[in-house]
Amino acid sequence: MKADVLLGLQWGDEGKGKAVDVLAPDYTWIARFQGGPNAGHTLWLDGQKIVLHTIPSGVFRKDCQNLIGNGVVLHPPSLLAEIRALQEKGMDLGQRILISDKAHLITPGHRLMDQAQEAAKGDQKIGSTLRGIGPAYTDKYARHGLRYGDLAGPDAMTRLQSSMNTHRQGLVALGYPEPDDLDAQMEAWMESLQTLLQEFPPVDGSWLLNQALDQGQKVLAEGAQGSMLDVEYGAYPFVTSSHTTAAAACTGLGLAPSRIGDVYGLFKAYCTRVGSGPFPTELHDEQGETLRRAGHEFGATTGRPRRCGWLDLPALHYAARLSGVNKLIVTKADVLSGFGEVKVAVRYEGMSSHRDSYPNQQDACVPVYRSFEGWSLTPGKNYQRLEELPATLRAYLTFLEESLDCPVHWVSLGPDRHSTLQTRH
Repeated sequence: MKADVLLGLQWGDEGKGKAVDVLAPDYTWIARFQGGPNAGHTLWLDGQKIVLHTIPSGVFRKDCQNLIGNGVVLHPPSLLAEIRALQEKGMDLGQRILISDKAHLITPGHRLMDQAQEAAKGDQKIGSTLRGIGPAYTDKYARHGLRYGDLAGPDAMTRLQSSMNTHRQGLVALGYPEPDDLDAQMEAWMESLQTLLQEFPPVDGSWLLNQALDQGQKVLAEGAQGSMLDVEYGAYPFVTSSHTTAAAACTGLGLAPSRIGDVYGLFKAYCTRVGSGPFPTELHDEQGETLRRAGHEFGATTGRPRRCGWLDLPALHYAARLSGVNKLIVTKADVLSGFGEVKVAVRYEGMSSHRDSYPNQQDACVPVYRSFEGWSLTPGKNYQRLEELPATLRAYLTFLEESLDCPVHWVSLGPDRHSTLQTRH
């Protein structure tokens, strides 16, 4: 048995939460392999909006085990609040949430350093969510981070104090004031951590997943953010602080490359981006605003308005190539319902096709568009078969399949889990 991977092919916000929820009944394990609470996986269940930040999106399926892998950085107070919110909705989580002993922790100091570093950049801000994710990964690779399992030991406070002293020095160097309630923040942070450790003892996530695969159980690795935000292959430095491509599922969960199976790549029928950085197909006109309103394009974590634009085929092909995607999921096709014309950037000026080597300086890219006739979907209709979709939408999907040499297996036609059409089996 091999683990399948599900990841976003754009700049995040592609609808991974809903996709995992839809696919979860076919899997025993859902395992999150990177990112932190800057992720916002939105699900609509029975008309109720639920946003997950750290917990894997299979948590609403009773038969799924949900592992927070070692590649994730977690903030104990936020994770505990997320768990309590689910419990208040009547969910009996039981043993359905497991936390890797090697997952790194975000401390109050990391959040302060995030704020200080972003403030120091002035007009060159990255667009950080200011949740401490970047500094936590920095400490991880600088080899003085704090891991979930390590703080289960008797020297937890000593380790935390040493980390905080390092961050205090960093704040002084940046000229950023230390808040008066920092000690109180640290105390609350430690209380949340101790509660988590008691209710969710650290586990060896790599051993559990490999054992599960050996026993014939199915595993789905869930990514966060999007491929174009990968710290290695995205529009650096306007990227996230982790690896968001399929290879990260190996390091973030402790799986060998030979244990990776299908790779699902998600993308919207158009593009969005939050924060700063290049966005070649961004629309700065009324069409962009119409997309934002129709798609409710506001950050699930921050509430920030998302930048909107047409689908970018060169970027999509690049992202699919990096992860070896062999199954596509198109989301938010319903948002474009009613548009008389839909456009796709098929290449950039100077490129012969979208398959050319992807440029390093995307802010200088000038898209070349191809236009498609729009489509209209019947509001509230539960489409059961591909043939029920408007011919113009089917033509759009066929074009994408042929352009990417990859089949579309699912199309999302609304926010609810039932508004999803499986086009291939």
